[in-house]
Amino acid sequence: MDKKIVDQFSEFEIPSYEQWRDLTEQSLKGASFEKRLITETYEGILLQPMYRKEDAATLPFLQSLPGMAPFTRGTKTLINGWEINQEINVGIPTSFNKVARHDLSKGQTSLNIVLDTPTKRGINANEATSEVGKAGLSISGVTDVAGALKDIDFGNVPFHVSAGANSLPILALIIAHLEQSGRQVEELHGCIGMDPLAELVESGALAYELEDCYTLMADITKWANENTPHLQTVLIHGNVYHDGGSSTVEELAFSLSTGVEYLQALTSQGIDINKAASSIRFSFSIGSGYFMEIAKLRAARTLWARIVETFGGNEEAQKMTMHARTSAWTKTVFDPYVNMLRATTEAFSAAVGGADSIHVSCFDEAIQKSTAFSRRIARNASIILKEEAHIARTIDPAGGSWYVEVLTNEVAKKTWGLFQETERKGGIFQSLIKEFPQNLVQQTASKRVGNIASRKDIFVGTNMYVNIEEKGIDWLAIDEASQIDDHINKVKGRAHRPVASLAAIPNKTEASIQVAKQGASLGEIAEATGRRSESVVSVKAIRPTRGAIQFEQLRQTINENAEKAGNRPKVFLANLGPISDHKVRADFAAGFFEVGGFDVIQNNGFTSAKEAADAAIASNAGIVIICGKDEDYQQTAIPLARSIKKADAQITVLLAGKPSEVDEIRFKEAGIAEFAHAGSNCYDVLSQLLDKKGVAAL
Repeated sequence: MDKKIVDQFSEFEIPSYEQWRDLTEQSLKGASFEKRLITETYEGILLQPMYRKEDAATLPFLQSLPGMAPFTRGTKTLINGWEINQEINVGIPTSFNKVARHDLSKGQTSLNIVLDTPTKRGINANEATSEVGKAGLSISGVTDVAGALKDIDFGNVPFHVSAGANSLPILALIIAHLEQSGRQVEELHGCIGMDPLAELVESGALAYELEDCYTLMADITKWANENTPHLQTVLIHGNVYHDGGSSTVEELAFSLSTGVEYLQALTSQGIDINKAASSIRFSFSIGSGYFMEIAKLRAARTLWARIVETFGGNEEAQKMTMHARTSAWTKTVFDPYVNMLRATTEAFSAAVGGADSIHVSCFDEAIQKSTAFSRRIARNASIILKEEAHIARTIDPAGGSWYVEVLTNEVAKKTWGLFQETERKGGIFQSLIKEFPQNLVQQTASKRVGNIASRKDIFVGTNMYVNIEEKGIDWLAIDEASQIDDHINKVKGRAHRPVASLAAIPNKTEASIQVAKQGASLGEIAEATGRRSESVVSVKAIRPTRGAIQFEQLRQTINENAEKAGNRPKVFLANLGPISDHKVRADFAAGFFEVGGFDVIQNNGFTSAKEAADAAIASNAGIVIICGKDEDYQQTAIPLARSIKKADAQITVLLAGKPSEVDEIRFKEAGIAEFAHAGSNCYDVLSQLLDKKGVAAL
């Protein structure tokens, strides 16, 4: 800034924090500063209304630079780029190939292969017909891999494959295809990642002994270090906790504890700590808390560097590789185009936070498989952030923000405390056996669900500001049913090649590749390397869900009932006085009921209780809500409610507002059943009304 301008400002005294707070408290007119201006997050962190230089002055990582330990500010020194790593969940190999080649030609820079459930569990398509191709790509043999990866440039396109507990057969089939095609296996780079604990957490069961999984993990990692040095072999999913409703701290702490367990498993089997740590990639979900998510990624790098350093890893090994996926929890079925905005802001957080690769979820993710249109919109969001907003040109864009720096430190401290508690319980696996993570995530999820139900947490278009007349999306996914049947029949027609047990063979990965080249199937390799026909390890699962699902089910109930009955449940607004007297509460009441899909009957107000009662009864609405000023309620609400109940006792009467305890008793005695106000549990109120009206919930 020009010195002359600076000198002009010098005549003004710089106010102290205490002076600012005194003025702020005066403006609150007696309201509590703490209650009005300090926000407690799900992580137990108190967000202040203002942050100052003094708040961040003593933070231990503040003087570090991007690319330097502890990597709070990022692992890169020149650019802040990321791989555009969009998930491709097409089920049939040839169809997958067509989509993959198209998307890679339109700006996608990494091949993110989503596998269907049978493939991830080591089961051939012909043995698991109900789930084949539904959630992703179905692979049962080298033929399927060849069809899916035809003309893909392995040397220039990194892979990202989440393989659960079953990565060895998948890796073996991919390598077998490469070798049969005359390609150099060292070209393969990216991550074909194993994470048995994520599969255990999400499904509650594992068809492998955990020690067998760790033996396979070490074997794969040794093979990869020798043959595909740029391929990571472990992919830790914090997503399984996030999608169950966890806090940021819980997602990070349990992911880091998983990382420690895997490091111990790898190093105990002779793998150098530097190679073990460099073989691990993390995947985190990015939610709607913009600054919290930035802080999460920065804290994750800091803590992982500390963990690897404790294991004896060098500075290069301390660098965390992280993939970010925009949240599934925050996406909605209704008003799905809002999902474009949600996903874009979440991706913005991931980019600013320094993610190495990003998947931006398709806006129709909660409804169907992705389409060409939804994939294009999602892909372009990442391209725009990188190429037009130039986020990639700035290293650690959030660095130096006192708010972000303090928040990063708070997240790191909270996470480290929970991580240590998890380790004291014996590590992540023993903690899962004791249901420690499950119980914490359930508690947080319950808080979230309660806040969504009472509309403290807002989902635009679902629990607030809805359009009950909205139509379904225009772009529908292609029905793959007939193609899936053909695919299953082709798998059935392949020759069965029994594979002898590979359990006692030292180099299981190389042996699996050789039998794959000879025609062994995914399922045969999985069985030969330890997969059981039934689960052998089980814990209480953390099931993935979405925050808006309860309201979606409520609205779907009314929609289906409306199709059968020919109309929606009606709500009549008994507005008292002129528009200026009732509009605020009438608008609130209309929005309150519309989130459930009710048909709201509005009007310009009534001058007497009798006039309002007559209109309410004539409307044939089963629900009436009285809207007006508190003063009008004292004179009009009781006779109005009594008149309505006298004419038809089946009509349910509500009142918009929160009366005093004394008035509430009086109003209820007059027949008013419920009160709708900003603190109401909207979901519970609407659900109970449906029950009273005989509409069964889904």
